[in-house]
Amino acid sequence: MEIEGKIIAVLPARSGVSQRTGNEWKSQEYVIETHDQYPRKCCFNVFGSDKIDAMNIQAGEELRVSFDVDAHEYNGRWFNNITAWKVERIDAAAGQAAGAPQSAPMTSNQEPFAAPGDSATDDLPF
Repeated sequence: MEIEGKIIAVLPARSGVSQRTGNEWKSQEYVIETHDQYPRKCCFNVFGSDKIDAMNIQAGEELRVSFDVDAHEYNGRWFNNITAWKVERIDAAAGQAAGAPQSAPMTSNQEPFAAPGDSATDDLPF
């Protein structure tokens, strides 16, 4: 899956040692906000210090994030895990111009909400 938007939060990195293998691990979470008509926010994580360093995600960047979604159960409750596996930087101006609907400029004699067959001399109330 993919999502495009602006990074609005970089959360503190978490680290620890695996009880099963004894290896150290590191994870960092980020929040991305889309540029849709109704913007959505998504919190995703990057697992592994090598991937965190390679992706080098900063607040304010425009990104296309490819991720996997997985769910796990703990004490009868289910939790989603959204893990990024690829990050592409996108040009903010090009992304907004391509995603924004284009409309023709309105001339001064056009009515903004007039239906195609309506005229200014029509005095009907409906």
